Amino acid sequence: MSNLDARPAPTTCGGERDTGPVRDLLTARRVPLGESTVVRRLLPNLGRRMVGAWCFVDHYGPDDIADEPGMQVPPHPHMGLQTVSWLHAGEVLHRDSLGSLRTIRPRELGLMTSGRAISHSEESPRPHARYLHGAQLWVALPDAHRHRDPAFEHHPDLPTVTAPGLSATVILGTLDGATSPGTTHTPLVGADLTLTAGTAHRLPLDPDFEYAVLTMSGTLTADGVPLDPGAMLYLGTGRRDLPLHATTDATFLLLGGEPFAEKLVMWWNFIARSGEEIVQARSEWMEGSRFGEVHGYGGPRLAAPELPPGSLKPRGRVR
Repeated sequence: MSNLDARPAPTTCGGERDTGPVRDLLTARRVPLGESTVVRRLLPNLGRRMVGAWCFVDHYGPDDIADEPGMQVPPHPHMGLQTVSWLHAGEVLHRDSLGSLRTIRPRELGLMTSGRAISHSEESPRPHARYLHGAQLWVALPDAHRHRDPAFEHHPDLPTVTAPGLSATVILGTLDGATSPGTTHTPLVGADLTLTAGTAHRLPLDPDFEYAVLTMSGTLTADGVPLDPGAMLYLGTGRRDLPLHATTDATFLLLGGEPFAEKLVMWWNFIARSGEEIVQARSEWMEGSRFGEVHGYGGPRLAAPELPPGSLKPRGRVR
């Protein structure tokens, strides 16, 4: 999925020291995406730019798109990252410059590794389901892997973890001994958890990871903090478990990973290590080189926004 901001600000990420356990409730920013979708952008955030290597989180829906086109994101470029498409309702048709054509359905993993360069589009199929509800997430690639060949993976069957009143699907990484088949390049985890009303559970965590919880539906408390749909709670590091309690039937995403030590520049749909790399990538996208071509989308590709004044500099996550 693209960042469709017409005037995207440069984002400085990476390089943060361990924080220890915290409870920071993040406020979402509403951002229009395509023709009829509005997302709640939770990362990057004014107070928190990354959770492990997770560097971009949009939550959208549930939206009634019965009489709407739904998601319509034209071809656009990426570099230096992975995109994770995750649905609770609806479908998303993915096309990319590798020739991939795949419909992503609820609880299936669509994982695109941009490496040095890729382009793709995402759209609701025609006809499509009435409701659209999901999350789009990016993972920053470490320097050792950011120039690799691009790739796309579709994993319709993912491992699960169950306990009384709880079911978890492992999207990426490992949770409680279950490991996703999705390719990762840094120590991280992403999981989708469902709790039935009244369930109390202590979820095992890795104390070396930092974590965040994003509520998708229903209401729950995480470490005593009440969370409504669309709320994201940053939990820091140093935790061996997470107390959970569902006040209604609830679903949420658990995102975590080792704090990302590298300094980054994130602008529009690019992640780099210098402003010069961003300038070059934008120029090559506008010239039609490097990022390939997406075939079959019924419309023009996205033009890159204008670059901000001044130079883009890599910085760490500590202000």
